[in-house]
Amino acid sequence: MMSTIVESPPPQFIKNIEWDMMDKTKFFPLSMLSSFSVRCALYPLSLIKTRLQIQKHNVVYSGMFDAYGKILRYEGFAGLYRGFWVSSVQIVSGVFYISTYEGVRHLLAQKHVDSRVRALIAGGVASMVGQTIIVPFDVLSQHLMMMGISSKGDKMALNTLGIKDVGQGKFTITIELVKQIFRVDGFSGFYRGYVASLAAYVPNSALWWGFYHLYQDELYAILPTWVSHLLIQTVAGTLGGFTTTIITNPLDVVRARLQVQRLGSMRSALSDLWHEEGFRMFSKGLSARLIQSATFSFSIILGYETIKRVSVNDEYKKYIRW
Repeated sequence: MMSTIVESPPPQFIKNIEWDMMDKTKFFPLSMLSSFSVRCALYPLSLIKTRLQIQKHNVVYSGMFDAYGKILRYEGFAGLYRGFWVSSVQIVSGVFYISTYEGVRHLLAQKHVDSRVRALIAGGVASMVGQTIIVPFDVLSQHLMMMGISSKGDKMALNTLGIKDVGQGKFTITIELVKQIFRVDGFSGFYRGYVASLAAYVPNSALWWGFYHLYQDELYAILPTWVSHLLIQTVAGTLGGFTTTIITNPLDVVRARLQVQRLGSMRSALSDLWHEEGFRMFSKGLSARLIQSATFSFSIILGYETIKRVSVNDEYKKYIRW
């Protein structure tokens, strides 16, 4: 009598690695290294985006590629990294951001909240925590970004504080900038544009994570099961970045102007922007921001999901698919 061989069912792969599945001693150092590498590679796009957003009409640069060419020509390669060392403090805020995001998602998962809603809420809360830490450094780095050389070869001081970098080292310039901000606006000057930052980045973060999980679920549903999970996640992150950037671009322009041009309120910034640009306010700096967002989203998700796979505890490794 022949015995029947019963095949065991294939393992049920985990699509999203949760907070309690990872070894944090691996996750945090690798996450910081990944974040620094991505920000280092993409900082020039952030600088170009800020300069395009701050300039009135097209008085200095006609677009992203024109800005890139002029910065290289008149300021050299180092010009693309003005203010980077101050901006790199975002690595610290990034640890608080991702810890908050994963922690809130974990708490909401215990209450059986839908994964997309969890991502939306957690992304917004994480952004609030991250912005509270990073805004003072953001203010400094954006002023430093604007200390360049115009197409006419003269020094720009679009930071409105009148500080120029003639014959001074980076540290000296930064200290002088800190003193000048405190002298003009007091401690509140370092949180100038804080509300605008929350208005720009909290929806941006919430929508980005929400769209990321939405696109991820849709791609899982329509693509064959053999397709790489990591590939699906990076595509979903890129699509989420594109969608969110288009929706939130005017808010990001207002935030940048409030922090650098020292305007009185979001309302006055919006009014001035509409008066200067009209409907072009919706696309101001958008090309640089779209490229930055798509590249940043792809890189961050690639690093983030790879690190989660590397950091996952041994008992879950067989349920993880690359």
